[in-house]
Amino acid sequence: MNLQRPLLFAPLFLLILLLSLPSASAARTVAGTVIQGRVVAVLDGDTLTVLDRYRRQIRVRLHQIDAPEKDQDYGARSKQSLSQLVYRRDVAVEVVTTDRYHRYVGKVVLAGYDINLLQVARGMAWVYRKYGKDERYLAAEEAARRGRLGLWAKARPVPPWEFRKEERGGGSWYDPRQWFRRR
Repeated sequence: MNLQRPLLFAPLFLLILLLSLPSASAARTVAGTVIQGRVVAVLDGDTLTVLDRYRRQIRVRLHQIDAPEKDQDYGARSKQSLSQLVYRRDVAVEVVTTDRYHRYVGKVVLAGYDINLLQVARGMAWVYRKYGKDERYLAAEEAARRGRLGLWAKARPVPPWEFRKEERGGGSWYDPRQWFRRR
């Protein structure tokens, strides 16, 4: 009788264990979710924090765009632009996925306006070619470029993905003259 008792709990234990494991499709279950909340922080031109109705702070990366890094030309201006648009305002985030940093990635909407698209149209971000397939974003970037708006005022602005590659050592690390350069 004592030997059968552990066997009764084995299936229940196995079920609880399986349900507690993280799902491989966790990112897919988030897609289509809409997060409502107030923007309580703007980290840079394409990342912000939303406080939802449960008072949880949710980090959001704007989908389809890539803004200049903080220490890159127009980085501070891009952050300022996003702050002017959404800081301390109630927004909806249409979640597309999560990224490797566990941030939600989505479209931020304020009063019916696509904030991601506005950042591109103002010349404060590039269309992230790896993820951005929406023709409206590409057209907005081209219009900003032709109008020399924001970062397009420079003759040859460096895209953030190239800037990050250089910062990670894709260029200067292999040049011994740069090893002892003051930063």
